[in-house]
Amino acid sequence: MQHYIHGLEFKKAELKQLLDLAIKMKQNPADYAQALAGKSIVTLFEKPSLRTRVSFDIGINKLGGHAVYLDQQNGAMGSRESVKDFALNISTWADAIVARVMRHDTLTCMAENASVPVVNSLCDLYHPCQALADFMTLQEVYGDVKELKLAYLGEGNNVAHSLMLLAATLGTDFVAVCPKGHSPDAQILKQAEQLAAANGASVSISDRIEAAVGANVLYADTWVSMGDKTPLKEVVDTYMPYQINQELVEKTGASTVLHCQPAHREYEITSEVMDGPKSRIMQQAENRMHAQNALLVSLLNPSYLLRIMNNERN
Repeated sequence: MQHYIHGLEFKKAELKQLLDLAIKMKQNPADYAQALAGKSIVTLFEKPSLRTRVSFDIGINKLGGHAVYLDQQNGAMGSRESVKDFALNISTWADAIVARVMRHDTLTCMAENASVPVVNSLCDLYHPCQALADFMTLQEVYGDVKELKLAYLGEGNNVAHSLMLLAATLGTDFVAVCPKGHSPDAQILKQAEQLAAANGASVSISDRIEAAVGANVLYADTWVSMGDKTPLKEVVDTYMPYQINQELVEKTGASTVLHCQPAHREYEITSEVMDGPKSRIMQQAENRMHAQNALLVSLLNPSYLLRIMNNERN
C-alpha cells in the first residue's frame, strides 16, 4: 500500500512513468475502461471544489470504478468523530480515500490509520495532483521538461509548493516570484533546493518580476488562497505588479501560460492572456482527470498496467 500525501512518494523515474501513463490513458481510454472495476473510492471534501470533484468523480467512473462523495454534512473533520476513527471505518468499505482538507495534519493522521491508500487532493501545504496535471501538460507541449524554466507568480502557497517540488524532482528550473513576506515555506524550499541539486536543476525565490525573464512557462494562481477570508480588493496593491498580462508575456519571452483555476480575470491574469494563443489553461484543467486516473490505477491496480504492457509487447 502506498499513499500520495506530499507528492514525493514517487522517485524521478517513477514520476516519469506516471506522466507517460497519464498521456497514454488520455490517448487510449478504451484500454483502461475496466482498470478500477469493482473499486470504490471515497472522495472527501472539506473545501469547495469544481475541477477536483468533477475530475475525480468522472475519472473514476471512466475507469469502471465507483466514487462516493462526502462533504461536511457531519461537521468539520475531527469534530463528530476523530480522524483516526474516520480512516479506520472507511478502510473497511472503500479501496481508497481521496481527501481535500483544511489541514495537512488531517491527511497525515488519516494515512497513519487507514489500511487503504490516501490521496491528497488539496491541503493547506500541498496540491500534488494539480502539479501532476501541470507537468503532464508541459510534457505534452514540450516533450522533455528538463530543459524548461517555470516561473510561478503570486502567493507562495500550496500550489507553489507542489510545483516547486515536482519541478525539482524532474529537473525543471523553477523560480517563485512573490511579494516580500509571501514566499513559499522555508522548509519546503530547502527540500526543493536539495532535490534540484540532485537532479541538475535550480530553485530560486525572488520578489523582482525580472526573475521571470527567460521562463518558458508562466504560472498564476489566485492571490487569496481558499479559506482565506481576505477580500481580493484588499491585496490588489500587493499583488498587481505580479499580474500575468500580455506585457509580461512579451517581456519574459514565455511560450506557455498556465493557471490552476479558479481564475479571477483581470486580477492575477488578464482575459487577453488567459484566452490567448499561449494559454494551455483548459488543457491543464482537462489533464487533472487523466493525471489523477493514472495515479489511482498505479496505486490500486498495478497488475492491470502490467497486463496492458504485456499485451503491447505481444
